[in-house]
Amino acid sequence: MTTTLVLPDRLADEISAAARNPLEWAAVLLARRVEFDNEVRLLGRSLHWVPQAAYSEQSAHHMLIRSDGYVGALGAAEQDDAIPIWFHTHPGNEAVPLPSSYDRIVDREICDLFQLRSGSGFYATLIASPREKAFSFSGELVAEDGAVTPLDRVWVVGERWRLLKSAAQRIDPPDTVFDRSVRAFGPDIQNVIGDLRIAVVGVGGTGSAVAEQLVRLGVRHLLLIDNDTLSKSNVTRVYGSTPQEVGQPKVDVLRRHLTRLAPDLTCTTIKGMVTQKSIAMALQATDIVFGCTDDNAGRLVLSRLATYLLTPVIDVGVLLSSDRAGVLVGIDGRVTTLTPGAACLVCRNRIDMARAAAEMRTPEERKRLADEGYAPALGQVEPAVIAFTTAVAAAAINELLERLIGYGPQERPTETLLRLHEREISTNSSAPRAGHYCDPAQGKWGAGAEQPFLGQLWSVE
Repeated sequence: MTTTLVLPDRLADEISAAARNPLEWAAVLLARRVEFDNEVRLLGRSLHWVPQAAYSEQSAHHMLIRSDGYVGALGAAEQDDAIPIWFHTHPGNEAVPLPSSYDRIVDREICDLFQLRSGSGFYATLIASPREKAFSFSGELVAEDGAVTPLDRVWVVGERWRLLKSAAQRIDPPDTVFDRSVRAFGPDIQNVIGDLRIAVVGVGGTGSAVAEQLVRLGVRHLLLIDNDTLSKSNVTRVYGSTPQEVGQPKVDVLRRHLTRLAPDLTCTTIKGMVTQKSIAMALQATDIVFGCTDDNAGRLVLSRLATYLLTPVIDVGVLLSSDRAGVLVGIDGRVTTLTPGAACLVCRNRIDMARAAAEMRTPEERKRLADEGYAPALGQVEPAVIAFTTAVAAAAINELLERLIGYGPQERPTETLLRLHEREISTNSSAPRAGHYCDPAQGKWGAGAEQPFLGQLWSVE
């Protein structure tokens, strides 16, 4: 089992700032717990700092805090259906964020209180020490039955994405097969890429190109979701496909290809659509999702992940336009990055809501409504060319790398538009609409698996 603490960058910045203080500081971090397929995620919601007046003693190596400094936060945890995480710092650039004997005494004294007062049945710890770019940490999750699970990773999302491994873990150097990549962005980023859990939703021309680049970069934990089987015309642009595999599920075709490239790849496949709740729930176990689906209903689901699960989504679209004579006149690509604090696809008007509603209906209902003129006709075959789907897929991979490495502008745009027919690229950013679910004021960041899942209604499966 892998346990990951997911933090919006504003909370991570507060932790980093506290770790750089010369005195020990403490707070209660509230997080909601989600679990799927042996992956546990603690979604950071809020930090409740111990007031200065509650410190009886405070130095660089020790602190003594009265209970009134944290009991109020336990009530907040109960109201928020959250787990309380006892956070404190070990100051100093050379400090080791591992629990001291005194820390263990404190844990034993307050564990039951945290579990009972919060109503969560859990007590968790987080210790942080300053480092040049972020912080080093260790932590644990303690259940009511006394079972202790180490906190393995901290995943920070926002403008920049940072994956931190526990100070208690050993980190091996990257395989020499990635030597050329390591020369470009260093061994730390290469290790991060190898540890990321990434999903690709839609594995056609764009999604298969994304998946192939991810695996060649070193991604070793991959989830592929697609409901389609390989058709004869797919072979011209779906990476790894052959004419002999026509009629087979696309996810199976791509998995075979990718595992030949990387025998150590853990690749899970799901034949289905993310508009099914049981399939959408599998995305709870991922760090990043690439949305390469061409249906609007699927995009409606993916658009909610960055808010409810704190899971960044890189949504990819390609549109080829021809004139009446069938001559290509437009090659448009779009890469939209969804993170906590950025506008969702609905706020950006990137989803055709009428088509999304039609796509959610049964085939019989769609045909009847289309015949009656109440819904758009669906199922038209759109033009697609491997050169253009691959170009936009590469732009999506660039977005991932830039947010991990940070080689781009400091004010990072959240959308890239490619007009290949005009040889133009532009970028833009968009803020959430006031009152929409992605608006931070709505309190949905890290809402987790509260019902209804992702805050939307689901059809009966």
